[in-house]
Amino acid sequence: MDNKTINATFCELSTPLIADACLRLGVPIYVARIGIQPLVKGWKIAGRVLPARHYGSVDIFLEAMQNAAQGDILTVDNDGRNHEGCVGDLITLEAQAVGLNGIVIWGYHRDTSDLVQIGLPVFSYGSCPKGPKRVYPRASEALTIAEFGDFKVGRDHVVFGDDDGVVFTPLQHIEEVISSARTIWDTERSQAEAFKAGNTLSQQFKFDQYLKKRSQDPTYTFRKHLQKIGGAIEV
Repeated sequence: MDNKTINATFCELSTPLIADACLRLGVPIYVARIGIQPLVKGWKIAGRVLPARHYGSVDIFLEAMQNAAQGDILTVDNDGRNHEGCVGDLITLEAQAVGLNGIVIWGYHRDTSDLVQIGLPVFSYGSCPKGPKRVYPRASEALTIAEFGDFKVGRDHVVFGDDDGVVFTPLQHIEEVISSARTIWDTERSQAEAFKAGNTLSQQFKFDQYLKKRSQDPTYTFRKHLQKIGGAIEV
């Protein structure tokens, strides 16, 4: 599945749906630490990870973009630093020019008003007006691996982001993850429509039957019950 298809499909989905699909399928999912947000509410990103580990100079971003595919997401590892903004307006303009679908930063950005005007979705942990002063030696994997908190991602991962946060999952499972997420979305939408028609969740989920069954069998969980009746509200 290419970036164009991934991005188009995710327009109707969300990071919670992707997370639920991964959990349901037993597919690895990596969730960015709480606090990461899009600069503009409603911005979404979805695409293959384009990793870049920042060492103090923006040349690493320009070099990463030399090998970018249309729709990639520049995934910046700045080690979560909150005393500097490592991505600003010029790098974002370059990312837009080469056809990237967005930027996600394990760290902070700068030039907020300009980034909003540019319109390319940027996700970060906040803004800082000060740029980096340091320049450290680059590691050999600077363009192949990006650390993002407690985990590492690379070109074999896909990143999704929206108002709820950012998640990563292996590229090799992306088709089944998206298919499962859409199935969950369809089920939940049907339940929402039924609710509007007057059928409460307790009625739809046959909750009285569940309580009776659980009283007879303590191992009968609500998740088992949902699977049995085809409901969806948790994995």
